[in-house]
Amino acid sequence: QVQLVESGGGLVQAGGSLRLSCAASGRTFSPSAVGWFRQAPGKEREFVASISWSGISTNYADSVKGRFTISRENARNTVYLQMNYLRPEDTAVYYCSATPVYGSGSTSAYDYDYWGQGTQVTVSS
Repeated sequence: QVQLVESGGGLVQAGGSLRLSCAASGRTFSPSAVGWFRQAPGKEREFVASISWSGISTNYADSVKGRFTISRENARNTVYLQMNYLRPEDTAVYYCSATPVYGSGSTSAYDYDYWGQGTQVTVSS
């Protein structure tokens, strides 16, 4: 079993930045693709970004391309989501997820086996 813990959320003004972290513990975190998803009130959970085990392959939702960057440090069992130029519509609970594959990871939440509890990101206008 893999435990995932997100951190780094908070309240920020529009145009600001936050860096989310996803720390893994328990059973080996490798190999695994990791994805970030978010869910706003009254909306379905949506894909944000994913990264392969090697870190070479990444994938982003169109809504965050050019603003968010996903990266990982396997030695620290940690994946990051750097979020720049935040907008009010980015407000949501952000979740990290993992699945034991070498590829860049699916954009579907159903393809991930492990989930964190989420961290709240609020962007004020």
